[in-house]
Amino acid sequence: MVSDPARLRLLALADERRVSLARLSAMLGKNSSYLQQFIRKGSPRKLEEQDRGMLARFFGVDESELGQPKENSFAPFRPEQSPTWVDVPRLAVGASAGPGMTPEAELAFDTICFSGRWLRSMGLQPDHLSTIVVSGDSMEPTLRDGDEILVDRTLRALRDGIHVVRSGDSLLVKRLDASRSGHVVLISDNPAYPPVTCDASEIEVIGKVVWKGGRI
Repeated sequence: MVSDPARLRLLALADERRVSLARLSAMLGKNSSYLQQFIRKGSPRKLEEQDRGMLARFFGVDESELGQPKENSFAPFRPEQSPTWVDVPRLAVGASAGPGMTPEAELAFDTICFSGRWLRSMGLQPDHLSTIVVSGDSMEPTLRDGDEILVDRTLRALRDGIHVVRSGDSLLVKRLDASRSGHVVLISDNPAYPPVTCDASEIEVIGKVVWKGGRI
C-alpha cells in the first residue's frame, strides 16, 4: 500500500517534519497505530475528510496531495484571492500565565476561523499565526485561565505588549521589558506575581499576543 501516492506523500511529510505517525494519529484523536495501518496495510482505504483536512492544515499542503480531488481540496491562504475566512491552527499546548508549564507536543489539533479582511486590517499574515490556550492566573485580569490567544509569530523587534516566550521547556505568556541591555524582565499583570529578570539568551520569543477570546 506504500506505493499509493497519497500514502507515500503522507509518509514523506511526516519524515520532513520529524513527527511520528503515532503523534499524528493522536492529533487526529485516533489510536497510535491509525496512520501506520493506513500507510502500511491500506486500512482504512482512504482518510476521512476531517482527518485529511487537519493533516493538510498541519503540513501546509493541499488536500489533493493526501488523496482528495483538487476541486474539493483545501487551498492555502493567498492575499490576492481575498478569501472570506482564514483557518488559523489551534496548537495542542498551553502558555502558562503562572509558574510555567511544559508542552508535550506542539501539534495543531483544530482551527479557528478568522475574517481574512480583519486579519489584513490588523497587518497580520495568516501563515504566521496560531492560537493557544492560557493556563494560570498571573496575567489576570488581562488574560484569564482558559482564554484563547492569537499569537503573531512574525519576527520583529520587541515592542510593548504581551508575548509568548519559551524558557527552557516551558511556554510563558508575559509582558516583556527589554530596556536593559542583555536582560529581559518578565512582567505579570497580576500584582501577586513579582517580575522575573533573566538573561536575554535564556528565553526565546515565540510571538506577540494580538487577540484574545474566552468565556464570559
